[in-house]
Amino acid sequence: MPLIALALGIVILFILIIVFKLNAFLSLMLSAISVGLILGMEPLTIVKSIETGLGGTLGHLAIIIGLGAIFGKIISEGGGANRIATSLIKIFGEKRVDWAICIASFLMGVILFYEVSYILIIPIVYTVAIEAKVKLLKVGLPFLAAISITHVFLPPHPGPTAIAGALGANLGVVLGYGLILAIPAAVIFGPLFTKLYKNWDIPIPMHLVSKKEFNMDEVPSFATSILTTLSPVILILIGVIAEFSLPETSIIRKILTFIGNADMALLIALFIAIYVFGLHKKRKTMPQIMKIVEEALIGMGGIIFILGGGGAFKQVILDSGMADYIADFTSGWNISPFILAWLIALTIRIAVGSATVTVLTTAGIMLPIVTATGVNPELMVLAIGSASIAWAPPSDVSFWMTKEYLNLTIGQTVKTVCFMYTLVAIYGILGVLALNMIFG
Repeated sequence: MPLIALALGIVILFILIIVFKLNAFLSLMLSAISVGLILGMEPLTIVKSIETGLGGTLGHLAIIIGLGAIFGKIISEGGGANRIATSLIKIFGEKRVDWAICIASFLMGVILFYEVSYILIIPIVYTVAIEAKVKLLKVGLPFLAAISITHVFLPPHPGPTAIAGALGANLGVVLGYGLILAIPAAVIFGPLFTKLYKNWDIPIPMHLVSKKEFNMDEVPSFATSILTTLSPVILILIGVIAEFSLPETSIIRKILTFIGNADMALLIALFIAIYVFGLHKKRKTMPQIMKIVEEALIGMGGIIFILGGGGAFKQVILDSGMADYIADFTSGWNISPFILAWLIALTIRIAVGSATVTVLTTAGIMLPIVTATGVNPELMVLAIGSASIAWAPPSDVSFWMTKEYLNLTIGQTVKTVCFMYTLVAIYGILGVLALNMIFG
């Protein structure tokens, strides 16, 4: 049975990492090969799947993570992260920095893709933890909860947007329902949920943090630091507005959507940061800036390969036909359409890992059911989307990003992030059922 083969593959992965202390990237490679062989795939087909998965994952993520790491490092080394952190601490107070990070992450997460917001905010998370003298998870988990919840519930993020397109749902209505669920969820699974881990003292990954002490009189102002940090957000937002408001043949639309592309927005923002925190007022010379660039890329090397390994593991599972098997297995279930969609998406998510594959496969399965039953398609979008965050299995990139950036062990990642994501998924379906009772 394919699900048993997958379970064995995950067990092998955990044994290699926890028992044999093997590097996560090498463990993911061996586990991917093991799953493919158990499922009867041809050896060379497994190799091709690994190459496709690793390349496909890094094709986008490597650019985002690479540029984002340099961008964050330059702002951090230029004192920008310290300026923002100290200002947030002054505004909210040291005891409420978790709320400050949660609010800031939610606002940025509304319009930024998950990976982009992750890379942009994480340097500020580290600096706030250091400056406020609080434990990493006190600010790390609210940050993670906020950007993950916006990614699941709110268009224009890819998941809800893709499901809405497949089901013919109104994106504006999805956004309205999504905000009703997302705002309380950010509070519950951010500052409140974090209290469960108040005694966990996870060391900050200092190789990702600037150790320099700053004369704040020489650091750009809070407004300048915030605007520079938000410059990718502003560029992306301009691109989104242009895409929906200007005709496709418009030259201005093409220019604005080009600079509003996440990769291009980060590249442009990087050069803004180089000027603001480096070249302006001769704060740094170009050789000094390039040294920071090299350090940022070296620091990201291991993380990028681990994420690529997760993509390879995912691709082998996909190419084995796992998603099709689950679709056939669940096609005869006779329960509430919302619960059915949630269970199907949950099963695919745990088995395959990819949230994108989860939502697209589930939407395809549910389309005829939505049409036949007349259930609210906008709420169906949220039912499917909420399950796509569940568990964060090791075949999902978010598992490894969180493990590395929050400096967690495998066990700690399961106890914190996987647990939180599963609770968010349960909260999501309960919220959908409640909204359905109110709005029908």
